[in-house]
Amino acid sequence: MKPLRIGLPSGSLQEATLELFRKAGYSIARSSRTYRPAIDDPNFEVRLLRAQEIAAYVQDGFLDLGLTGSDWIQETRAKVHVVSTLRFSKATAQPARWVVAVPNRSPIQRPSQLRGKRIATEAVGLVRQYLAKHKIKAKIEFSWGATEVKVPELADAVVDITETGSSLAANGLRILDTILESYPQLIANRKVWTRPAERIRISTLAMLLEGALRARDLVGLKMNVPRRCLHSVSTALSSLRDPTISPLAREGWVAVETVMEEKVVRPRCRHGFHQEKAEVKNREAQAPQA
Repeated sequence: MKPLRIGLPSGSLQEATLELFRKAGYSIARSSRTYRPAIDDPNFEVRLLRAQEIAAYVQDGFLDLGLTGSDWIQETRAKVHVVSTLRFSKATAQPARWVVAVPNRSPIQRPSQLRGKRIATEAVGLVRQYLAKHKIKAKIEFSWGATEVKVPELADAVVDITETGSSLAANGLRILDTILESYPQLIANRKVWTRPAERIRISTLAMLLEGALRARDLVGLKMNVPRRCLHSVSTALSSLRDPTISPLAREGWVAVETVMEEKVVRPRCRHGFHQEKAEVKNREAQAPQA
């Protein structure tokens, strides 16, 4: 069966994307000298490309599928099938944001004051749509990068992408408005998606990537508890559902295994289990002596 060509983003999102694939069970050999890294799955061939280009290449059939930001799909207006939205970014789990930013000392305080101003950006299409929505006429200038340094000498405002806003703040800029939020999306060529065999391979990939993302915030819990305390343990861990329970060699004890969100485990363990431990000691103290 012919492998499917998949486009993955180079640049700032590359490391996070390759790490996600690794967690999903795929090993991709990285090299700074090639845009065709090897992958240990004969179902796919990988191409490393700029995120801005991937949607158009998928639309035109040069790629069968790809992973790129929803912002670039909207920017290029590419006609593709969106298979899955993958909630990760280069540094955090937060979405990337396209924001309008101006210098701290700028008199511009609201979007309407951009009328007649110069705006530098890499996402000309997104900015054009934004200005049209707000009925603002301004001059849009394409920026090849390092957009945040264009103000105030070369532009009155910039539209740039950020996760935390720290880079903008470091360059003396404040955020005026957010145009859109964007997560990476797994997309497929529309004709390829109509083919059952290819759809199964793409859907399987999407399932593995989504599973890797969901597992990112989960932890496995294993504990040995007295059988009589199972109800109390379940109460302490309200998220405990359908755990695996196995009898132990020690009479009256069982092994409990389950999966929970990591953010839930620490506070529940800190309060619930300490309380449970005290209750167990209290029962043992009150038990009649043999």
